[in-house]
Amino acid sequence: MRSLDPSRRRFLTLAASTASLTALGLPATAAAARPGATDRDPDFGPNVFVYDPSTPTAEIQATLDRLFSSQFRNEMGGERYAVLFKPGRYEVDARLGYYTTVAGLGRHPDDVEIHGAVRVVGQPDPNSPAGISALTNFWRSAENLSISPTDWSNQWAVSQAAPMRRVHVKGILWLEPGNGGYSSGGFIADSKVDGITINGSQQQWLTRDSELGGDWTNGVWNQVFSGVLGAPAQGFPDPPYTTLPTSPVTREKPYLFVDAAGRWRVAVPGLRRDTAGTTWAGGAGTVRSLPLSDFYLARPTDSAKRINQELSRPGRHLLLTPGVYHLDRALRVKHPDTVVLGLGMPSLAPTTGDAALRVEDVPGVRIAGVLVDAGPVESAVLVEVGRAHGRRIPAGNPTSLHDVFFRIGGPWVGRARTSLVVNSDHTIVDNIWAWRGDHGNGIGWDANTAATGVVVNGDDVTAYGLFVEHYQRYQTVWNGERGRTIFYQSELPYDPPSQAAWSGPTGRGWASYRVADHVRQHEAWGLGVYSYFNQGVDIRCDRAIEVPRRAGVRLHDMITVFLDGSGGIERTVNDVGTPVVGSYGTSPVVSYP
Repeated sequence: MRSLDPSRRRFLTLAASTASLTALGLPATAAAARPGATDRDPDFGPNVFVYDPSTPTAEIQATLDRLFSSQFRNEMGGERYAVLFKPGRYEVDARLGYYTTVAGLGRHPDDVEIHGAVRVVGQPDPNSPAGISALTNFWRSAENLSISPTDWSNQWAVSQAAPMRRVHVKGILWLEPGNGGYSSGGFIADSKVDGITINGSQQQWLTRDSELGGDWTNGVWNQVFSGVLGAPAQGFPDPPYTTLPTSPVTREKPYLFVDAAGRWRVAVPGLRRDTAGTTWAGGAGTVRSLPLSDFYLARPTDSAKRINQELSRPGRHLLLTPGVYHLDRALRVKHPDTVVLGLGMPSLAPTTGDAALRVEDVPGVRIAGVLVDAGPVESAVLVEVGRAHGRRIPAGNPTSLHDVFFRIGGPWVGRARTSLVVNSDHTIVDNIWAWRGDHGNGIGWDANTAATGVVVNGDDVTAYGLFVEHYQRYQTVWNGERGRTIFYQSELPYDPPSQAAWSGPTGRGWASYRVADHVRQHEAWGLGVYSYFNQGVDIRCDRAIEVPRRAGVRLHDMITVFLDGSGGIERTVNDVGTPVVGSYGTSPVVSYP
């Protein structure tokens, strides 16, 4: 494990640049798909680029380079892009900036081969000894393709909200920005890496239902492997590996593809239990899919009323094309088995204090690939799954959320009491980053106010990859029975102005992960909670994790870390663990009770 300077954190506030397609100099033929029948020639709008192997390589590369130039530093901007490749081979170097998705359109990841790279590079960071970091490399993704690196490796130097899904890396995968530069990721699912994976400086990482053909090197505090063939052996805390041989219940994210007849469809993978490895090993298999004509292709200019009219139609699904959707009311999912799929990381931004999205008490809903940005009028909740006292969803057809990311502040002043509330039983939460902004626009203790990131009321809810940071009370509250969390990463708020302003019902500060006193059964693996109080005031958190002490509540592989600043965390879970206060330190706990 590398020795890392504890003073690293996300100090760098990047200036948001704006760039229209015209300013980018993109040719009209590349800027939009031709209008036509939805299943044959869909019109996704001007920010989606669709290529096939007959497209000149120079044209594709020019588009990728222009997008990267525009988006490399556009951390809080409103531009969103997706670059889609039909089956075939492409000789390109795809560097991804903010709000950029690169995805293949095959049934199988190997149907699209990128001979070159699909990569994320580090950013200049004067606070890093290496002069470079990936601490703010958020909000981008790679999906459903293969990469044959022409350099010595494919670099994917990211932190939160930058998933790699259904990707086959035919070589080495490199997850740090280089030379020990700081990085704070990350998430891989349903993917295969043929060579070694250089994890390097990544503080934490979740790899789920994947295959590693070579070694996984290095690690800092919290590396979790769930259902990963070739995963390193259990070793927490040294090395910091938590390894589960199988994942208890999963459903992969929906994805676009083009079938052999040239028709566009959306794959909706089914529920799986006790799994290991990819869904596509040994061939594409049979995956249920829907014709794109069943989807309403929304544009950012659509009103919430218009989108809800479409969602009210039985059998109608929603595809959100890239952009920012300013909503005067919540989008409402009322019918079972509805798919809401974001393309190019669109943002849902409530403007009146309503939620962004509400799901009724219906089974089988899939919400995937969206950002949710709180508005200036406080919302009680941003996304609500199921009604408050409904919850009864069958285990065989749950709701699932994939790559759903929340922001309170950052692009603008935002306020919300709770980001995500899960009321429905058996819900699967698959890669969530709930973030009360610590940098950007509208940042301050009394500005971007938010009490709690995630509240789980439903029973039998399973969460893979909970990233929840900087909220002003509990980060996560679990009220439902038989809940499971596989990987948790959390930073406490940076900015409490005083201990009096940040003290909860059980003492100094608020625990990050709280399981309610009445809960009889709960289990969690790989939990990391970090402190960096940056106001120059001695702030203490009495315990990072609070759970009822009973046999049915079991926690595995927890760690607290003092990053920098003042004060710190006194105990890791309840009364167990050593203080990490005043200077860099860690407090691992292997099991509780």
